This record gives sequence, structure tokens and C-alpha cells, in this order.
Amino acid sequence: MRNFVIAIVVAVFMAGCVQPVVKEEAKPAAPPIVKPAAPPAAVAEPASYALSKEEFEKMRQIYFDRCAGCHGVLRKGATGGALTPDKTRVKGAALLRAFIYTGTGGGMPGWGKQGVLSDAETDLMVKYIQNDPPIPPQWSLPDMKKSWKVLIPPEKRPTAPQHKRDWQNFFVVTLRDAGQIAIIDGDTKEVVSTVDSGYAVHIVRMSMSGRYVYTIGRDGKATMIDLWMEKPDTVAEIRTGLDARSIDVSKFAGFHDKYAIVGCYWPPQMVILDGATLEPIKIVSTLSYTYDTEEFHPEPRVASIVASHFKPEWVVNIKETGQIWLVDYSDPSNPEIKMIEAERFLHDGGWDASKRYFLVGANMRNKVSIVDTKERKLVANVETGIKPHPGRGANWTDSVYGPVWATGHLGEGLMAAIGTDPDKYPQNAWKVVRRATMLGGGNLFIKTHPNSNWIWVDHTLNSDDKIKRSIGVYDKNNIGDKLYKSWEVADYGRAVHFEYNKAGDEMWVSVWGRMDVPGKVGEIVVYDDKTLAEKARIKNLVTPTGKFNVYNTVNDIY
Repeated sequence: MRNFVIAIVVAVFMAGCVQPVVKEEAKPAAPPIVKPAAPPAAVAEPASYALSKEEFEKMRQIYFDRCAGCHGVLRKGATGGALTPDKTRVKGAALLRAFIYTGTGGGMPGWGKQGVLSDAETDLMVKYIQNDPPIPPQWSLPDMKKSWKVLIPPEKRPTAPQHKRDWQNFFVVTLRDAGQIAIIDGDTKEVVSTVDSGYAVHIVRMSMSGRYVYTIGRDGKATMIDLWMEKPDTVAEIRTGLDARSIDVSKFAGFHDKYAIVGCYWPPQMVILDGATLEPIKIVSTLSYTYDTEEFHPEPRVASIVASHFKPEWVVNIKETGQIWLVDYSDPSNPEIKMIEAERFLHDGGWDASKRYFLVGANMRNKVSIVDTKERKLVANVETGIKPHPGRGANWTDSVYGPVWATGHLGEGLMAAIGTDPDKYPQNAWKVVRRATMLGGGNLFIKTHPNSNWIWVDHTLNSDDKIKRSIGVYDKNNIGDKLYKSWEVADYGRAVHFEYNKAGDEMWVSVWGRMDVPGKVGEIVVYDDKTLAEKARIKNLVTPTGKFNVYNTVNDIY
């Protein structure tokens, strides 16, 4: 019984890393990281977790690439639990190794089981997380300026599209482990262009016109791609930090695409940029105090960012402190910020159908926080299930409960739908009105479309090989308690992320493969949204993950 209790405790604090990648020797070289000070004295600690300087540096890089996104650069925890020595040393090497190697049902991948870490690397990681974390460097405006490049000035860019394709139906696809972006024609299914980007691009956003694509990599590199070029390519780039996750542009009338913003994981800060050139304008640190206990947090990272439709503001979610900042960009050198107390461990989120209310998962608190961007206040914190991970969520009009927005969950096989119309359906507003089961936990994305009868879900981080390759649909007209249909997308990899085409009659899903396994690097499968029949496979894409249709992204259709 004692061992069982210990296992459960460790499962909770280890669960959550969601960035599986290929073996170190197969991964493209990451952009250089400014090295921290010499490894701390802990490397000379007892032999059970002692590391040489070379081993320490190797594991520092592996941890940064694969684990920091969930557990934090300083290992204080967020989506995944804290991994500081006071937490790890008491558990023992055997238990730590078991979870690193096999993963958990709560969202942490089995690094060894997947072949991501070798046996030797697994053992070194066990030692590494029992050592004190190194303090990473900062990243200042001069650092950014050194990396900033305007490859094609605005005045030399096309004044009209140089091709006859429907660029509004382009799909912008992250080729995660290749450090590239693929531009795919949604009509012909052809790869129009493959463009170098930051490593493991996390988010893609479009300019209001749809012409420009803004990407942000986990390495902090932001790029700007012009879709009007005969062969779309990068026109500007900059590295805004050492680790980042979010990017967006200014969308309010009078400010269309005038500015852009990047939210960083490390250093914990946001950066306001010129929208046409990515020149950095202003850095704002997010170092602050937790909203509930008012304790200083050394690593409050910027999670999701969206642009308000009601004011010249960005909605900026500060993960660890539980604050949602409304950042006025009308004077970017002197931005006004309203801080709204919400809930800790904010992550991904999206708009309700009216685009007035923003709903964001506070995943380690099992809640969704909801902000009214017109009244600029918190509406509610709604408990939904274990580790909500909505992506941008899914909107539809329920036959019983009216307009709803839904999320899936990392920690359990559950879809939860929240009522979102306080005017016509006040009795349902800001409550979970529907719950339905999935095949299991590990869901990352949920998707639907106004023209569709279906709600699509994945199970990407489930530990079962068959389930993680499977997707499913609910019937909007008869949701009930379980999926209407589910199936395996491929015989390898993981099924992940959904996106509709411009017309809303096709669904695209990624097969996230392995860069080091020939023939199984990845592909995109296209389905007829009406019949659920497979229409096409776009093969030999290197580890495709997120994909964003230009028209749907510009118009916030999800």
C-alpha cells in the first residue's frame, strides 16, 4: 500500500510533459542557447546523483528541449509537477526512472518506451533532476536586436498575390522536429513551400488580411511569412527569448497588424514588436506574485495570447501567477495593463462564438477561467475535469443548452461543454452542461465548425499505442455519453490536432511520426466532414503537428 501511495504522488508531480521529440542525434541542431554559469555544486553531491560537467550540460540541453515546457526552466512545475531536489531526492532513483521511462496516464509521455531517451540518457535524467537547476541567462533588447533580420523590407514586398492559388485556403503546418513550416494548398493538397522556422513551432497566427503568417518556436524564434510571394517565404525574423509559446497581432480597428506580441517562457516576459518588420519595441517582465497566496514567483510564463475584438488590447495569460493581463497596445512604448485575478496554471484557450468571452484552461487546478473582454472582468472559474487542455476549444449551439464552448482533458477521458450565452440562456451560462467520455485521457485538441454535425477529438498523449493513434467524433445532434465513432488514423505515431478547410467540409488531422524512422516520419490525413470517409493522405511530412487554415484562423472559427 505504501508503494502504491508513493506511485500515485509521483504520478501527479511527474505528469504533464507534452513535447515528445526524436532521439538527440536525430533532432536538428537547436539554435544556440547562451550557457548559464558553471553547473552548481550539486554535481559533486553524493554518487547516486553526481554528474560530470559534460553529462550535466548534455542533460541541461535535453531537459530544456523536452521537459521545461511543462515542468519549468527552474523546475518549479506547472502542467507537470515540480522537479526540484527537495521533491525528487526523497522519491529514489528507481521510482523516478520508472516514470521517466514509461510515462503516466495523466499526460507525461514514456520517454524510454517511445525510444526518445536511451537507457543511459534515462539514468542521467534521473540524476539531473536530483541536482539543483542551473539559472538560465536573461534575453535583453540588445540580444534581440542582434538576431533581428528584415529579409525583405515592406516596400519591396508584392503589392498583389504573385500566384493564382486561393491563399486564404492555405494550411500552415508545423513540421515540429524539422524546425520548418509547410505551406499546403487546401484545394490541391500540394506543398507550396517549406520554410525554415523556430524549433518546434507552437503557435501560428495570421495578419488581419491573412496575407502574413506569424510563427513562434519553442526556441523563442519568431518568423513572418508572406503568402503573396510566388513561393511563400520568410520576410522577417527575430529571437525574442530562449523559450516561447505564443504570438499574435493587433486586430482592433485602426491598429490592424500594426503591432505583434510574443509571450515568452524564458525569460518570463512579453515582447511588443513592429507588425511589419518584427523590430522589438518594448519588453515587459511578468515577474510577479501569485494571485491567491501573494508569493513571489521566479518564473511566471506567458501562455496563450489573443487579440480582443472590443478594445486595442491583447489578452495575455500568465501561467504560474494565475493572472490574465489586458495589455493596451495603443501606446506600445507605455502600455497600460489591467491585471485580472483568475486561476493559477493558465494554459491554452479561445473565444466563445460571440468573441466577447475568452475561456482558458487552468489545467493543474482542473478549471476553466472565463473573462469578459467587453466589461474587462472575470466572469467565472468553472471546474471541468482533470487537466483541461482546450487548445482553442470548440463552439456550437446545443439543441438543449444553447451556445456552448467545450474542452477536452489531459488527465481523464472527458469532454466538458460550458454554456456561454448569459443573455438568452442565463440558467446555463458558465456551467458545465454536458459531459461525455472519450477513449481515454491524453486529449490535446477538440474541434468543430458551424457547418459540421461533428465534434472531433484526439487522444494524443494517451499511453496506449492504439488509443493515441485514434480520433473520434461526437454527433452534435445526439451527443449522449460517448463517442459516435472512433478509429485509428494510422498504424504508427500519434494522431494530433484538427483543422477545417475554408469551406468547412474537410477535416485535416496530423499523424505525428518520428524523424528517425524511415517511412513513418508523419503525414496528414484528410476526411470528408459529412461522411467521415478518408479523402486523401499528404505523405512524407516530417513530424507534422499543428496546422492552421488561413481563413479560419483570421476569423477565429473553431
